[in-house]
Amino acid sequence: MNIAADTANQSIFVRIVGLYKQGLEMADMVPVAFYGLLMRLSVASVFFLSGRTKVDGFLTMKESTFFLFQYEYALPLIPYKLAAYMATYAEHFFPILLVLGLATRLSAGALLVMTLVIQVFVYPGAWATHLLWASILIYLVARGAGALSLDHFIKKKM
Repeated sequence: MNIAADTANQSIFVRIVGLYKQGLEMADMVPVAFYGLLMRLSVASVFFLSGRTKVDGFLTMKESTFFLFQYEYALPLIPYKLAAYMATYAEHFFPILLVLGLATRLSAGALLVMTLVIQVFVYPGAWATHLLWASILIYLVARGAGALSLDHFIKKKM
């Protein structure tokens, strides 16, 4: 047996474990509210940027948007023009509320429903992406926006 080699290996292992513990302690110092803010910003950007591709200028619907909703998305039960307007306006309105942390649970719930509709009727093969969005949105529905939000400020003032 080589005692020196065993001691060196144990020393390296102890250092690695020590670094791991330090990393966990550093991660624990980050406020939970910061994670909530990052989740709100990330999922809001996905929907808002999608909404921007459907309009010209401020909120003038592109003809290509109606084409997409009529032929590619083709949702059942909803006329394609109504679906185009509803989705486009929702993709602008709810992400702005999420960024502000205002009516967060309502906004996240609305975008969660939109995600489920997209998953079931439009792009069922994109389940991995939709699962990522849904997991963030479910967290926001369940936990709310966190301390870095207008929801938190309003709740404190009531």
